[in-house]
Amino acid sequence: MRKYAFNEITLLQYIFFIHVLQVGLGVLTMPRELAESAGTDGWISILIGWAIANAASLIIIQVMKRHPEATIIEIVTFYFGRWIGGGITVLIALYFAFAGITILFAAASLLKVWVLSRTPNYIVIMLLMIPTYLILHSNLRVLGRYNELVFYLSLWMPFFLAMTLRESHLIHLLPVLKDGWMKVLLTAKSTVLSFLGFETAFFLYPFLQKKQAASIGIVIANTLSMLVFLFVTLVAYAYFSPDEITQYTWPTLSLLKVIEIRFLERVDIVFLSLYMFILSTTWIPYMFFALFSTSQLLGKQDHSGPLKVFAFLTIVFSFFFDPSFIQLEAMTKMSSQYGLIFAYTFPLCLWMYAWMHDLFHRRRQTG
Repeated sequence: MRKYAFNEITLLQYIFFIHVLQVGLGVLTMPRELAESAGTDGWISILIGWAIANAASLIIIQVMKRHPEATIIEIVTFYFGRWIGGGITVLIALYFAFAGITILFAAASLLKVWVLSRTPNYIVIMLLMIPTYLILHSNLRVLGRYNELVFYLSLWMPFFLAMTLRESHLIHLLPVLKDGWMKVLLTAKSTVLSFLGFETAFFLYPFLQKKQAASIGIVIANTLSMLVFLFVTLVAYAYFSPDEITQYTWPTLSLLKVIEIRFLERVDIVFLSLYMFILSTTWIPYMFFALFSTSQLLGKQDHSGPLKVFAFLTIVFSFFFDPSFIQLEAMTKMSSQYGLIFAYTFPLCLWMYAWMHDLFHRRRQTG
């Protein structure tokens, strides 16, 4: 019997798990960030970031193929021993926990700015933590089903944004490469970070039913995210002028203000309220894998104990910490830098080390 036979996820859940994890806060700010760095040529950087993310994703799959029934926690323990592997596990758990908390507080701040301006931060965090706790208390299969459901519920959103194309001007996208390739290549660093989320394949792979489709599945997930990023960015570029778009903190939400529906006054508030489901599929998986890593480090099968401690500490922390926009940007930047190491540098180093380790081990056995 397979190790995780009662907790497996399907290929579609695997794809949607990674995709919705990538499409989070970045969609709301990406058009502005790309315009600040590369002007209206920033959309080309998305394609470059997609190619780099696919390369890193396939390296992760190659690492996991060496031990199909093991998670990354078990793999680093196998290759580096109990103590060094335990240290790496702690770093992995801290990365996922910090990323989850950062996105949770950013979502709460977004709600306060656009919807609940007079509501204290800790109240918003408590309200968000209630459904978060219920989902985290379940297993990976339930989380996969939730992410799949959210994907289907969000299919209407691109068509909604497309309504702004009636008042857009495609001339804003021209000329292409007006400042050359250098700015586009330098901007690719930020788009590479936008694809963070595929590193969860380190945990998802042993739970996947059809492991032979893991590579094509992760490429499909990255491609779906690329299409979303590309669509939102091009729509924002076409509507706003190259100089105007840099003045909006969340240009995607500002774009919704121009949509007029007779029976609905604030379309942006309705959109943001429903968009919270998509944001939840970002912070909840990160928190889940932080708890999963912690429970494996402690040698426990159930993560309910660490979950209670984590939920309590998060709520208590919200009483004393109400981050400003600048602080949230700093936290997001720090989380992204850690993600750059864990998602891009770490898989390459681990793959090379595992290849040399296994080669040396085989030579010793044959010799």
